[in-house]
Amino acid sequence: MGMKGQDNGATLLSSMEFMSKIENAKVQLVDVRTEMEFRAGHIKGAKNIDFYSGKFVEEFEKFDKSKPIFIYCRSGARSGQASRKLIKMGFIEVYDLKGGILSL
Repeated sequence: MGMKGQDNGATLLSSMEFMSKIENAKVQLVDVRTEMEFRAGHIKGAKNIDFYSGKFVEEFEKFDKSKPIFIYCRSGARSGQASRKLIKMGFIEVYDLKGGILSL
């Protein structure tokens, strides 16, 4: 179930694993794409925090670091970078959607 990311501590999940973990559960789910990308379509229940915004760290500080957090972007590049940041910020369980929203 899932693969550990490239030494960043995050777990990469296939689209099937990711969706099964978040459906019917109250989870911390974040889309790290731009607001325009988010408005064009996103996973239900996701909060939008643009990876490139100056408020990235400030916004993620509002989340509970002891609870799992699920993140995704368009293709997996930004969420991979975001995963590394979140681990450095002290998040314990970070799940990243492999291939991003394009994989759904």
